Amino acid sequence: MDTTLTAVLLGILEGLTEFLPVSSTGHLILAQAFFGYDPAQWRQFNIVIQLGAILAVVVNYWSVFWGMGTGLLRGERRSLLFVRNILLAFVPAAVIGLIAKDAIDVMLGSPAVVASALVIGGALILFLERTVRHDEEVGVAELPMRTALAIGFAQCLAMIPGTSRSAATILGALAMGVGRKTAAEFSFFLAVPTMLGAATVKILDEPTLLAGEAAISWTEIALGFGAAFLTALLVIRAFVAYVSRHGFAPFAWYRIVLGGAALAWLALG
Repeated sequence: MDTTLTAVLLGILEGLTEFLPVSSTGHLILAQAFFGYDPAQWRQFNIVIQLGAILAVVVNYWSVFWGMGTGLLRGERRSLLFVRNILLAFVPAAVIGLIAKDAIDVMLGSPAVVASALVIGGALILFLERTVRHDEEVGVAELPMRTALAIGFAQCLAMIPGTSRSAATILGALAMGVGRKTAAEFSFFLAVPTMLGAATVKILDEPTLLAGEAAISWTEIALGFGAAFLTALLVIRAFVAYVSRHGFAPFAWYRIVLGGAALAWLALG
């Protein structure tokens, strides 16, 4: 496949899946296995297009981030509680991610791990959707400290490729009785420090990763970034509106079908 077309398609795939509970990393790994391109050549590209997805969160929730930032400067309690909850949820993944980095890198090369995690995660979403009572919707700032920390530990499950960072945080929130809309938005806000932190660690581990000549041209990386940003921009608002009314079950079934099909394809291959 033409490299430019692949860059755009992968950017769209990142934007579609980063904030849905279906695993963007898992989709990219399966795409690598299916199309047969060298993932090492696309590492630079994959880091940059994730930044496009992060930018979409900031743009979509600009008024929230601005309000919380100015509120912090004024010492407003609600802003302080908002930042406290996001930081509490970020800490477990930051610590465990650094400790388990090598083991995570090994799993990233396994499409079978991705496919299995898709199926298991889908089944867990269905279970929690049907058995857990959801509280009334509240803001991120109103969540208790223990809830934010529990969601942070749940996010650590996303270190298994195919689990999905979004699915792990949403599952953790649902298990704690958090409403669907709040669970989804908490996941979006938590994505900003988590994904920026993960990208920073990768760059610090390999300082030349974003320097010099790229294996994939910077024009193609820019196209992928733009495709991820624009797609995520559309997906985020639509996703919150959808799950507020219909829940997460359709995404669970999608995971199960995709993971099952991938396992069958890998077995035949």
